[in-house]
Amino acid sequence: MSDEIEELQAILKNDPYNFQARRTLAIVLLDNGFNLEAKQHLLYLVRTFPDNAELLYNLGIAYEKLADYEKAERAYLRAIVISPENDFYYNLGLTYIEMQEWGKAIVALKHVIDQEPDDSNTYFNLGLCFFNKEEYEVALDYFKKTTELNPEDLFAHFYMGNILKQLGQPELAINEYQRVIEIAPDYSWAYYNIGSIAYEQGNTEAALQCLQQTVHYNPKDTKAYMLMIQIYVTQMRLTEAMDTVTQALETNAQDGDLLYMLSQIFKLNGDKENYEKYIASAITNHYTLTLPFDKIKNEYSKIKAEMDEVRAKQAEEERMQRLIQEAEAQALANQQEADSEEAEENTEDMENNFEEGEEYSEQPQEEYPQPDEYSDDDYPEQSPVDEILDT
Repeated sequence: MSDEIEELQAILKNDPYNFQARRTLAIVLLDNGFNLEAKQHLLYLVRTFPDNAELLYNLGIAYEKLADYEKAERAYLRAIVISPENDFYYNLGLTYIEMQEWGKAIVALKHVIDQEPDDSNTYFNLGLCFFNKEEYEVALDYFKKTTELNPEDLFAHFYMGNILKQLGQPELAINEYQRVIEIAPDYSWAYYNIGSIAYEQGNTEAALQCLQQTVHYNPKDTKAYMLMIQIYVTQMRLTEAMDTVTQALETNAQDGDLLYMLSQIFKLNGDKENYEKYIASAITNHYTLTLPFDKIKNEYSKIKAEMDEVRAKQAEEERMQRLIQEAEAQALANQQEADSEEAEENTEDMENNFEEGEEYSEQPQEEYPQPDEYSDDDYPEQSPVDEILDT
């Protein structure tokens, strides 16, 4: 809390009837975002000075900041009855815009224009009212007047682009969106709208470039991601589609539309398991779906029924495989038991025979001649080597 606020509070603690200090404190509180506290001080002052238009006007601002528009309206109207200031009418017009009371807002704002014909903000807000009333030609005139008075008003240029696109003048619309980008290079919606026009004109590569710029500046723009994915899927560029939806889900993990698009990519890839998984996730996050929910639900019912049948078949095959393995294991165990019993019987027979005195004969040895059995003729008296040496 600022030093000024603390000083004013100290003054009021010592002198609660210091109305000037209370009024100053209320304004400082409004400027610093302490709207509820400001409202309480202003209510005290208005009860004390019910005919003070300026206090009623500030009370209206406090109510407006607290989004209590009906009370803001009453405060502004009371202020206007006492003193019909332009600022009172202007804020009343803004309050009616928040309440979507377009006709009442137009009346209040036109009163401002009558007194201040060069106020670009009032022209913009009048354009906004007529835009929401779908009176696009009138709205376009007010936005044009806004940009004449303030060429850097990017919102006026943006709305002009929207209207020109709506009126079937895409090239003029692109000019306005490009003007927006010149003023604010990071204004993502301008890139998106240029990209959507390029897509409608069949220039998908230009559309993709603009949409990539859109998500660069606003990673939460799911509409841009959806259009990119749609382009990739239409062109069967499924790897790029998968990369894009994965990137989108990093910052929009619970978005039903993106989850549904991911399910469709898996479907096209023939991955039915993930197709079922992600279409189920899309339904779980149905509160973020803009795609037809009943259509998605019916689609899920079909793939689930198909996968349930597959899973049932797999379960049966696994059961049969287990039965076969168990039977083979039992047969092997039975054979091993039989072999063991036979071995035990043979051992018992051998032991019984041994106990009865049977001897086991050794294999007959081969008889070799003794040394004296060899004749001298079997060996030469002198070897060839000896002969050579003798020579």
